Amino acid sequence: MLILLPPSEGKSIPRRGRALDLTTLSTPALTPHRERVIDALVALARRPDAAAILGLGGTQADLVELDTRLLTAPTARADAVYTGVLYDALGFASLSSAARRRATSRVAITSSVFGLVRPTDRIPAYRLAGDISLPGLGPVAGVWRACLGQAVQEEVGSGLLVDLRSTMYAAFWRPPAPGPVRVATVRVLHEIGGVRKVVSHFNKATKGRIVRDLLEDGANPRTPQALADALRDLGWCVELRDDAARGAQLDVVVTEV
Repeated sequence: MLILLPPSEGKSIPRRGRALDLTTLSTPALTPHRERVIDALVALARRPDAAAILGLGGTQADLVELDTRLLTAPTARADAVYTGVLYDALGFASLSSAARRRATSRVAITSSVFGLVRPTDRIPAYRLAGDISLPGLGPVAGVWRACLGQAVQEEVGSGLLVDLRSTMYAAFWRPPAPGPVRVATVRVLHEIGGVRKVVSHFNKATKGRIVRDLLEDGANPRTPQALADALRDLGWCVELRDDAARGAQLDVVVTEV
């Protein structure tokens, strides 16, 4: 099983640590694409209109500064750099030793700069949303769409891909259905008085808790049905839907925020 997470826009800034070394990152086939994105982003960050192109406000100059120092700034493990609702709920740092070992091989994070990173990959903090178009390079999503599918397929192998990405980062690569990879997407629905709706904040927190539960439990399902069964065993209310065009979707229904 490979659990594919979205990144977080907010990040913890490493204060010490060695500089970025792309040769140490997992999925080395992505290195040339990482170099192209980094070169374009660093060049953009040095322009006076960088904040506007990156979708930042005038008071966020410090975030632009992060991008100017991508190649020289201190790095830390990706599971310490990414923060926010999903990552707070997942709580990498407080996982048991066994669960953290499982996370190393079963979790990958989509990244606008690096394409795909594992929790132990050392990266700097950066600011680049997935819907940005970089001057001279074009839309970030387009860069990764050309190569990410093959990389993910090689990472997941004959196992199950559990796709928890947000809509923005799902645009980096959409697995075909049917296709060479077994995929289960997860949607969180909040039910109140019999009415169900998707709530962004709660969606992220619930996905973080689901990942934590799977890692702590050790379940390693290889099919969408096995994933649904594993989550039910962990106390989640799950409905499995199978669509010929979109593949398997798990609706996780919650009643408390």
